[in-house]
Amino acid sequence: MKKLLFALLCSLCVATALAADVYESDPNHTFAWFEFDHLGYSIQRDRFDKVDATVSLNLQDQTGSVQARIDVNSISTGSHFFNRILLSDAFFDAGKYPLITFQSTHFTFGKLDNVTAVEGDLTIKGITRPVTLSVTHYKCMMHPEYHRMACGLNASANIRRSDFNLGKYVPLITNNITLYVSIEAIQH
Repeated sequence: MKKLLFALLCSLCVATALAADVYESDPNHTFAWFEFDHLGYSIQRDRFDKVDATVSLNLQDQTGSVQARIDVNSISTGSHFFNRILLSDAFFDAGKYPLITFQSTHFTFGKLDNVTAVEGDLTIKGITRPVTLSVTHYKCMMHPEYHRMACGLNASANIRRSDFNLGKYVPLITNNITLYVSIEAIQH
């Protein structure tokens, strides 16, 4: 009887562990960018080219988690001059803080099992603040090339750069920025 209970308990643990699917981001289709008002003249868009994430989804229980890492040195403004300014200690201080991280704390699902928001902790320059990413696009399906399940989403959040010690030139350059994330992840 004890052996039977132990076997049932083990199979329940395995089934629970298997219920959550783990996905690894596709580096060719995963990146982050941000927009800000530059002196009122234009909306500037700069991006980070190296973003990786691990996503765990359990659609049956409507739970999930994501851990994302952004390589600050992969910033791409289209100008070597501005790249150097943003990487300097006046802004991202990439020598001291080479990574931006996001750790989810809660997923919100809609009526059709689609992810509608991801809450979590965003860390920039060693400063962690809660952020809610609003999901604007979400889809999971069999990937035609890899023949495995894949999920993708686009999401955005509004943050204040001064909250992360990035407030140089406020208010000339707006303090409020919009952070965007585009991710495609393949089932592991």
